[in-house]
Amino acid sequence: MFTFLLWLILLVLCWPLALLALLLYPLLWLLLLPFRLVGFAVGGVLALVAALLMLPARVLRGPALR
Repeated sequence: MFTFLLWLILLVLCWPLALLALLLYPLLWLLLLPFRLVGFAVGGVLALVAALLMLPARVLRGPALR
């Protein structure tokens, strides 16, 4: 909502720039999508490595008391 309000202010102050931003935003989102997917993949791999490193401690600790 805050971004939309900023865009409305830009539309009032400089409408050609606001329309250009409106047209370029989807293209920028598409260009950055592969980096976002790589970030998710790297996060998943790091979580897997952390789980594998913590596995011996979890096994030695035994069953959790419930």
